Amino acid sequence: MATTHDHACSAAPAAVVDHPLSRLTAEEIDAAREVLVAAGLVTDTTRFPLLSLEEPPKAEVLAFTPGDPLDRRVRAMLLDSATGRSRIALLSVTRREVDDVRDLDPETDGQPPILLEEFVAVDEIVKADPGWVAAMAKRRIDDVSLVCPCPLSAGSFDIPGERGKRLLRVLSFLQHRPSDHPWAHPIDGVVAYVDLVGRKVVELIDHEVLPVPAEEGNFDDPAFTGPPRETLRRLDITQPDGPSFSVDGDVVTWEGWTFRVGFDVREGLVLHQIAMQDRPIVYRASIAEMVVPYADPGPIRFWQNYFDTGEYLLGQQANSLVLDCDCAGEITYLDAVLADGDGRPRTVQNAICMHEEDFGVLWKHTDLFTGSAETRRQRRMVISMFVTVGNYDYGFYWYLYLDGTIEMEVKSTGVVFTSAYTDDAAAYSREVAPGLGAPLHQHLFSARLDMTVDGTTNAVDEIDVRADAPGTGNAYGNAFGTVVTRLTRESEGARDAAPGVGRTWQVVNPEVTNRLGRPVAYALHPQGLPTLLAEPKSSIGRRATFASRHLWVTRYDPGERYPAGDLVNQHPGDAGLPEWVACPAVPGTR
Repeated sequence: MATTHDHACSAAPAAVVDHPLSRLTAEEIDAAREVLVAAGLVTDTTRFPLLSLEEPPKAEVLAFTPGDPLDRRVRAMLLDSATGRSRIALLSVTRREVDDVRDLDPETDGQPPILLEEFVAVDEIVKADPGWVAAMAKRRIDDVSLVCPCPLSAGSFDIPGERGKRLLRVLSFLQHRPSDHPWAHPIDGVVAYVDLVGRKVVELIDHEVLPVPAEEGNFDDPAFTGPPRETLRRLDITQPDGPSFSVDGDVVTWEGWTFRVGFDVREGLVLHQIAMQDRPIVYRASIAEMVVPYADPGPIRFWQNYFDTGEYLLGQQANSLVLDCDCAGEITYLDAVLADGDGRPRTVQNAICMHEEDFGVLWKHTDLFTGSAETRRQRRMVISMFVTVGNYDYGFYWYLYLDGTIEMEVKSTGVVFTSAYTDDAAAYSREVAPGLGAPLHQHLFSARLDMTVDGTTNAVDEIDVRADAPGTGNAYGNAFGTVVTRLTRESEGARDAAPGVGRTWQVVNPEVTNRLGRPVAYALHPQGLPTLLAEPKSSIGRRATFASRHLWVTRYDPGERYPAGDLVNQHPGDAGLPEWVACPAVPGTR
């Protein structure tokens, strides 16, 4: 559903399913639940950690023409909260049939993603545990109603007694009063391991008593932040004639660009079938995984690492965006319809924001010989969403530019996850307030780009800039050129950025040439920042192998969706990309 906002709000039209990639509707989510109930797969204790559209294979989608019959299929993860049993069901809401059901082995397959309601359950579980209450009392905290237990994904560490259990690990924070933000007051030195199915603390590690930082950090309190700015004058962003883009269902058209907006409960914002002047470029673009590994090897925090996409579900954490706060100007919003833990639809209003932005000078030249001077301005189409995962807020921005550039930007904001700061902790944290530490960590994002540059027959070239050796042909030592290497096998497709040689990658179509007779191509420019810093054989190294390289080139396979594997939560590792590239394959056709 789409709603355009300038200074007034208007109701969004009902969603129409007319394409294989159309976003799931509330009616389809209800139908999926009904099919599962009729098949006897839903009981009073069944929860729905995930319910999403099962996208058809690419060949089927590309062959689709309007009016063709649709078979809308759904993938549902089902969790029995009483027993811990989990399974994956594939079903058709068109045929109202269950096509496949597979039981999951929690020891080898991992666990379904974490439910929002499990965050609430953790508060009840730890506060009912005598050992945890005693640990708080040891720190002179008697009113546990002012303690905020923070439920965190458990990872997989071969700790005795944990294999097969659905777990969360819990660090805690203190409030001075209900309106006080707890992130400023970590209760460090103690962590509870919680069994969500057994609803109990299975291990409490009370390593040391550390002072709870006292200084408050309430960003919504003028006494802390100081007075608001009053010198900025009014700045209006207006388009009197309306936006330059149009929206027809999920399809957006802007200045030669066309694309389809998708929204997935796991990945959040997805762009499908991006094309320029009717020439296809990208079949599917998303942030398919992200991981936040922490550096502290101590007994309280060695396990800290979070897969915000695969464990917490980015789409599930989407914000409802607010005009003139999250987005300013002539804004078109799209709602997102998701399934809740009971498998029923819920709507996140204004989950996706679309607008245009001026982006300075695109091209400019003042000619010495003719005296002509010309400036052409750049503009970009912005498609964005914001999610909140605990302490962090992430803004995901896809940009399409007038010159054909596609860019993805992630804005990380919110507040840092804090710890008590001591001299012993200095190697792995930084002091940000008296006694308050910000632990060292990384934020690593995996953008999955299914390219279709002028068709599905694509290959990838690695291009380096290299200086020529001195000698014949380079008598003055000034020569340099490019070295082009075709990546021909998946086993060779895990690549690193190399800023020293200006490394870029080009996705080329060997079967289509430009007017100069060369294969058409789209260039990928890496940032060249550090990859995963953990040891490759460590738990996080095995589970987040995707983050160990800047680029992975693999052949299209409809079953290869997520770089860390389908089930990330408590998975032992080596799933996803390391599995896909284990057997050599030619990635030439995408």
